[in-house]
Amino acid sequence: MTQASWFDSLKQRARQLKLEVRALALAYRDPRTPWYAKAFAGCVVAYALSTIDLIPDFIPVLGYLDDIILVPLGIALSLKMIPAEVLADCRAKVRQNAGPKKAVNWTAAVVIIAMWIFCLVLLAGFFANLWPA
Repeated sequence: MTQASWFDSLKQRARQLKLEVRALALAYRDPRTPWYAKAFAGCVVAYALSTIDLIPDFIPVLGYLDDIILVPLGIALSLKMIPAEVLADCRAKVRQNAGPKKAVNWTAAVVIIAMWIFCLVLLAGFFANLWPA
């Protein structure tokens, strides 16, 4: 496999993952999606779209592992939890609305920031209990 074809296949896979994240975001709002799939898909979509990573990207090699392994793994698990007909409808909607528009969803931003603050508070509480004053 040449380097150019490898890079092209990587770009195609990245486009496919973007489509799947957008389809998951639609499936999250679909009433036919089970609650547990909504919860997991919501977390995956929030993490995929979040600018904050579990492992910061500036850490050599490890920084990109979450983007290369965790996000695709989370997407794959979410796709298995969602009914096939819901996924087919959501993928069709994503393909119909594919275009250069970029919408800013302030509600999603607030939810993501709230999730990270909640996680930091839990982590701080955990470490506060480890080291008594």
